[in-house]
Amino acid sequence: MGDFMEFVFDDNFTIMMSRLLISLVLSGVIGFERELNNHSAGFRTHILVGVGACLMMLLSLFGFETFMAEHDNIRFDPARIPSYVISGIGFLGAGTIIVYGGTIRGLTTAASIWTVAGLGLVVGAGMYVPALFTTLIILLSLVFLNNFEKLFAKGRSSNLIEIVALPELQINEIISVFDKFDSTIKNVEITKAENDIRNIFVKIERKPDVERIALIEEISKINYVKNISELK
Repeated sequence: MGDFMEFVFDDNFTIMMSRLLISLVLSGVIGFERELNNHSAGFRTHILVGVGACLMMLLSLFGFETFMAEHDNIRFDPARIPSYVISGIGFLGAGTIIVYGGTIRGLTTAASIWTVAGLGLVVGAGMYVPALFTTLIILLSLVFLNNFEKLFAKGRSSNLIEIVALPELQINEIISVFDKFDSTIKNVEITKAENDIRNIFVKIERKPDVERIALIEEISKINYVKNISELK
């Protein structure tokens, strides 16, 4: 029993546990901001990525000490595992990117996931000050710059409306409704779905005086329109 406890609570135990906890806190703070904004990858996802990356870094630093002590000819490369983590985390970020017609969403969340993985690696390497400073920069970028972008783009932003319709629908009927409500169309994209159903994505300039509910209701009355929704 004593040998087992000595094996578990070795000299590196405190270092590894503290780094994992720090990684949990830092990645959790960033994930919490994403969670508040209802993004696909939120609190738990960011924690798992950050702690997982930290674990991989700890494996790279401390996982092979026994083999190195037993064999003099083993070479040690602590950057090998982290390099695969940095390149491999892209698949998870790609899963958060959603394409709605001509609009792409989720790029910021994908970037935050990739950055959190870097945070985990940095904390795992014991670079606490750069990790804390980077976390502060990320939070400032996500929170304050997001509000600045909304203020800067006020009056010039756009809405995306998705219309699911049968192939018999004439596009001119939809355009006439937007003209009736004095809505400026910025882009129209049409894609085919199953059973010849068409998905029509119409991006319009967002105006405060446009009655969006009345606009959507008017489009829903058009023949062959099956469903209509507004994507923000």
